[in-house]
Amino acid sequence: MTSSSEDRSDPAGDAEPSVEQGRAGIRPPVSEAHHDRELHERLERIEQLLDPEKLVRAAERDIVEPAWKRITKGEPRWSVTLAVIVAIVLQYVLPATLTPRPRWLLPLLELAVLVALFVANPGRIDRLSRSIRTATIVLIVLASIANASSAARLVWTIIDGRDGQDATALLGTAAAIWLTNVIVFSLWYWELDRGGPAARAHGVHDRPDFVFAQMLAPEVAGADWEPTYTDYLYLSFTNATAFSPTDTMPFVTWAKLTMMLQSSVSLVTLVVVISRAVGLLN
Repeated sequence: MTSSSEDRSDPAGDAEPSVEQGRAGIRPPVSEAHHDRELHERLERIEQLLDPEKLVRAAERDIVEPAWKRITKGEPRWSVTLAVIVAIVLQYVLPATLTPRPRWLLPLLELAVLVALFVANPGRIDRLSRSIRTATIVLIVLASIANASSAARLVWTIIDGRDGQDATALLGTAAAIWLTNVIVFSLWYWELDRGGPAARAHGVHDRPDFVFAQMLAPEVAGADWEPTYTDYLYLSFTNATAFSPTDTMPFVTWAKLTMMLQSSVSLVTLVVVISRAVGLLN
């Protein structure tokens, strides 16, 4: 009688989980309708997550465009102004035989243009003005002429044997010319890269002429990094000492040719001067 009553037990009761099944982690059987409904809800959630428009909008919110690509407030003028003043002073302290005559002319012209630029745009360099950029290029050209003339006269004086017998004075003169050469080329890089500092501040060009290391590693540099004059001064210094690019790569023709010219001038100056100085010391 006991076995027959167990066989006639309610089948619905079999669906209820026993204590042993719950402890064993066995899920009770579910109806087919409930299973379909649960599967449908999961598919809807997956479709919402994979919605292309939602993904694009979320990605746009997460991506922050780096500062060197967007409009910024512009870099301060004080660093480039200080560099130009140093170049003018170095030109003026050179021996009279190595400077164009009258020796005060080019430094005075450079100082006048520098003052005019400071008055026209005293704070941050953010004005898109053709006249201001023309004046800046004129200033760099004057500094380039003065330094190129001094370097050529120095090399020719050494070759001609009219440099005297003082190795210390020779090295000091060569160091002043070499440092001025670094400043002059840094000004060219700074002014010509992507249309100049004002154009960079307004995001006019999104393709750089020089690719800095910070551009390739934005997660390290940060979203607010953008090149300033100090970066171009470092670029010029490393190019003049290593005679090749280091951590900044030129990506356009004018940049490659300008760096090649600077390396050549630096190499000739150093080789001629150092060899002569060693001869005098011996």
